[in-house]
Amino acid sequence: MGNIRQAVPADASRISEIIITNYRTNFFPFFHNEDFFFRELNVADMSAEYSEGSQELGNTFVYDDNGVIKGIIRINGSEVEKLYVEPQFQSAGIGAALLEFAVNEKRASHLWVLEYNKRGMAFYERHGFVLTGERMIEDGYVPLLNMIREL
Repeated sequence: MGNIRQAVPADASRISEIIITNYRTNFFPFFHNEDFFFRELNVADMSAEYSEGSQELGNTFVYDDNGVIKGIIRINGSEVEKLYVEPQFQSAGIGAALLEFAVNEKRASHLWVLEYNKRGMAFYERHGFVLTGERMIEDGYVPLLNMIREL
């Protein structure tokens, strides 16, 4: 089994691949925005966000299984900003390990989940998060719901 460690600049392209694969797999079916998901969203640009010294890199942790990064979590203060597992490795406890790391080691207690992401909401609920009833629209069209976990 793998371990969870701080992301380093050499992880940037793998982090980007995992995020983009999940965006395309999980979110494109709801938004059907080909320009964004298949033109704007790309590994090169996203990798640049995870450069040495960047806040994104400093807030990101990876699930590393003998040199194979299988999942990532980005935590900003008490908020889980991103949690993604490579689809081929989902349902193997990696997401749960990353979330428990965030809660137990980093004191994360809230997150925003895509309103359409029923599987994600169910996952978070299994790990003690509950919907608060708070909703926001990101980028003018992305409906997100707030979830919290009491520590």
